[in-house]
Amino acid sequence: DITADMYPYAASGTGLAAVIPPWAQADDKLFDNLRDPAMRARIRQELERPAGDWEAMGSRDPHSVMPIGFQKTENKQYTGKRITEIAALRNQDWIEAVFDLLLSEEDDIGTIYFSMSEENVRRQFTLPWIKISTDAGGYDPAWGEAYGPVHPRSYGTYPRGLGKYVRDEKILTLEDAIHKMTWSVAARLGLRERGLLHAGHFADVVIFDPATIGDRATFEESHQLSVGVRDVWINGERVLAGGSHTGARPGRIVDGPGRRLAAQPRPGTA
Repeated sequence: DITADMYPYAASGTGLAAVIPPWAQADDKLFDNLRDPAMRARIRQELERPAGDWEAMGSRDPHSVMPIGFQKTENKQYTGKRITEIAALRNQDWIEAVFDLLLSEEDDIGTIYFSMSEENVRRQFTLPWIKISTDAGGYDPAWGEAYGPVHPRSYGTYPRGLGKYVRDEKILTLEDAIHKMTWSVAARLGLRERGLLHAGHFADVVIFDPATIGDRATFEESHQLSVGVRDVWINGERVLAGGSHTGARPGRIVDGPGRRLAAQPRPGTA
């Protein structure tokens, strides 16, 4: 019984430290190791010839690594550039650039990894046991830009799926795509009274135009709202009316079966 979830982008997002082997980060020793010339040499050797027992995110193609989350003023000039481009600006090779940037930013560097195949994304989108998810938090451009660039999945996952892959490329029916985004997820996670338009269920409703729905966020300009969504209700309360936020915030924590089970009295304790 296997399921998985995906987002409709051919790039992942995590920290820049994902290019460093796990043993070099263990026990909070990353910074100590990066300051030690002998350890730097050992880590470099691993990056140049990975052992094969970890992802080695940058070793196959360092140009696929794009740091976006710099905090320090002197490093913001590198935002959105590939690590190979950054290294050239710093007169370093890509490995030395990674080491020094991790130390400079204290490992707080969000990074995009163009490590996926568009062909594989399309294939995954059609598999019945794969659901659609964002793998990200939500942002509002009104305040989100202050955080710097983010993965566009935060803004565009569902509109991109419905616009690009359903309407434009027709690799999946609208009904099947909606199912992957709603009921199949709620059912798998054991979320009661969610994921279906049904009497007695919580009214979580999105009204959109299939002809216009689509994502606008990109890897270069991430803080862009999607288009084509007209109205949204959460827990029966309207939060989007005619494309504008109403100011309502009726969201709540949704308990799964684990939380419900933990809340039940144990035998002999009631």
